[in-house]
Amino acid sequence: MCQHQPPCPQAESADRESARLVAHHPEQGWSLLCNGVLLFEDTGELLPDGRVIAPHRPLGADQVMTAA
Repeated sequence: MCQHQPPCPQAESADRESARLVAHHPEQGWSLLCNGVLLFEDTGELLPDGRVIAPHRPLGADQVMTAA
């Protein structure tokens, strides 16, 4: 799918989110990357083969639980 150089990471790669934007719709909460990945604003992803990657937002300092 990617036609530029250097090519974007494949959809199966761990760094797939670094691919170039093809379409960006912040009002709808999603973006399409050059490698065919749909990236959602909650950090979830839909891969071209239909697999779903659950949201993976890092926890903020106020959300980290500490052991007492």
